[in-house]
Amino acid sequence: MSGSGAGKRLTDGRSISESFQPMPQGGVVVTFEDITARKQAEQALADSEAKLQTALTNMSQGLLMQDAEGGIILFNRRFAEIFQLPQDQIRPGMTVPELMKLAASTSGLRDLEPEATLAQLVKVLHDPAGGTYVQRLNDGRSISESFQPMPQGGVVVTFDDITQRLADQAEIRHMAHFDALTELPNRVSFYDQLDTLMKHQRPGEFVGVLSLDLDHFKAVNDTLGHPTGDLLLQAATRRMQSCLRGEDIPARLGGDEFAIIQTPVKDPSDITALASRLIEVVSAPYEIDGRQVIVGVSIGVAVAPSDGTDPDVLMKNADLALYRAKADGGGVYRFFEPEMDARMQARRLIELDLRKAIHNGGEFELLYQPMIDVKTGKVTSCEALLRWSSPERGLVMPAEFIPVAEATGLIVPLGEWVLYHACVEAALWPEEISVSVNLSPAQFKSKKLVQSIKNALAESGLPASRLELEITEQVLMNESEGAFSILHQIRDLGIRVAMDDFGTGYSSIGYLRAFPFSKIKIDQSFVRDLPGKKDSIAIVRAVVALSSSLGIVTTAEGVETEEQYASVTTEGCNLVQGNFFSEPRPSTEVVQFFKKRFHEDT
Repeated sequence: MSGSGAGKRLTDGRSISESFQPMPQGGVVVTFEDITARKQAEQALADSEAKLQTALTNMSQGLLMQDAEGGIILFNRRFAEIFQLPQDQIRPGMTVPELMKLAASTSGLRDLEPEATLAQLVKVLHDPAGGTYVQRLNDGRSISESFQPMPQGGVVVTFDDITQRLADQAEIRHMAHFDALTELPNRVSFYDQLDTLMKHQRPGEFVGVLSLDLDHFKAVNDTLGHPTGDLLLQAATRRMQSCLRGEDIPARLGGDEFAIIQTPVKDPSDITALASRLIEVVSAPYEIDGRQVIVGVSIGVAVAPSDGTDPDVLMKNADLALYRAKADGGGVYRFFEPEMDARMQARRLIELDLRKAIHNGGEFELLYQPMIDVKTGKVTSCEALLRWSSPERGLVMPAEFIPVAEATGLIVPLGEWVLYHACVEAALWPEEISVSVNLSPAQFKSKKLVQSIKNALAESGLPASRLELEITEQVLMNESEGAFSILHQIRDLGIRVAMDDFGTGYSSIGYLRAFPFSKIKIDQSFVRDLPGKKDSIAIVRAVVALSSSLGIVTTAEGVETEEQYASVTTEGCNLVQGNFFSEPRPSTEVVQFFKKRFHEDT
C-alpha cells in the first residue's frame, strides 16, 4: 500500500512536497522535495493566462487565431461582437465559411463580397508576409482585417471596425474640395477639374470659363447681416445651378465670387446664351426672411483654347473680363480681349507709382476752380482739384489715377492729404470764401473718415462753416445706411454737404428727401448741351425748380461759353463754375483772382 503525498509551506516561503511510503515490516519512509520553483512557475503561468484572457477580453479589436487548415484555435469577445456571433455557438475547429453561415443565420449579417473574403484568407494563409483587407458588410460597416502568419503554421487575424474612420476621412476629403456653405466645388477642386479638362480637350471643342461676382452683395451683408448674406448666397447658388447642364461645373471661389466651367461647347454663342440666362435668373428679386433683396451679377468670360489653356491664365483672363463688366456698370457680361491685359498691366504700373508717390510725398498739387454767384458775380467758394506730377509720367490727370486709387484703397490716404492741404490753404483766403472737397465712395468705408475731417479742421484752423464736402450718388447706393450716418455726423460738425454730378444716377431725387443737402451740382454733361438741346434745358429747369422748392442752392458745372452761362442764368441757377470764368489755379493764383473779382465788383 503506497503512501500519500502532502505539501507544506515553510515560514521562509519555500514549498516542500512530502511523500509517505509505508514499509512491510512496519514504519514509513518519508521523502521530501523542494518544489518552490515549480510552484512559482505554475503560478506565473496561471497569472500569465489570466492576464492574456483579460487582454483578449478588453481588446478594442477583434482577434481570431486559426491553424494551418483554417480551423479556429482562439477568439475573443470583441470578434464575436463585431460579427454579431453568439459566443456559445463558436466551437474550436470551426472554419471561416462556417462562421459566415452562423452570422447570416443568427443575425442576418452578410459579407457583401464573400468570395473575395475567402480568397483573401486562402492567400494570406500561404503568404509569409501577411496583409490587410477591408471586408464590407451588408449593414454598411467596413471591417479592416490584418493577417499575420504564425511560424508554426496558421494565422492571427485582428479585426477593426473602421466605418467611422472612413466616414471621417471622406468628410475631410469633401471639406478639402467643397464649399461648406453652398456645397459647390471650392477653388482647389475647380482648378483641378479645369486642369483635367484642358489636358483632355478635344479638337474643335471650346471650354468656357465664366467668372461671376454678385453686384451690391456687400451692401446686403452689411445692412441685413451675415446670416441673410449666407442665405442669399445659397439662393443664388441654386439659381445658377438651374441654368446649367449636367456637364457644366460650378464653383464658389470665396465670398460672392463664383466660377463656372461650361463644357463641351460647340460654338461660343452657347456661352453667350448661358451668360445672358445667368444674369436674368440670378438678378431677379429674392425673398429672404420676409424681405425682398435685390442683387445683380456681373460675368467675365474666357474661352479655351483661344484665350489660353493653362487654368491660371484662363481664370486671370476671365477675371479681367469681369473687371471690365463691373467697370461698365455691372449686370452685364464681357468676353476677354487681349487689350484688357495690356490695360491691366498699365493699371498695375500706375498703382505702383501711385503708392511710391503717396509714400514719398511732394508729387501732388491742389488746384482750385472758383464758383461764382450769378447775382453778385463774386467768388463764394472754390473746388479743390488734385493733380499728380510724376517724375516718370509727367502730369497725370485725375481720370487716369483716381479710379486706380479707389479700386486699391489708396484713395483713403490720398483723400486725407487732399482734405488737410485744402483746409490749410483755404484758411489763408478771405473769410467769405469756402473750399469744396470731393469725397470718394471708398472713403466712406474707412472708419477714420469723420476723425480725419476733424483733424484737418483743427490743425488748419479753418472754421467748419467754410468747408463743403461733395459726394456722388454712388456713395449712397453702395453704403446707404452707413453713409447717411456719416453724413449726419459731418453735418453736425457744421460742414455743408453737396451732391455732385446730379442727374446722372437713378435715385438722386429720393436721396434729396433722405438727407438735407446744402447744394446740388448739375452735371456738366447737361450744361455742355446748352442751349441747343431742349431735353437738357428741360432737365436743368426741373432740377432748379426742385432745388428751389427744397431750399437747396444749385451750381451749374462745366460752363465753357457765354451762351451756356446765359442759359443756366436764365433757368435760375444760383452758382456757376467752369473755364468760362477761370481754369483751375494754384492757391496763390486763385487769391489774385479773388482780388480781381472783388475789385471789379466794388
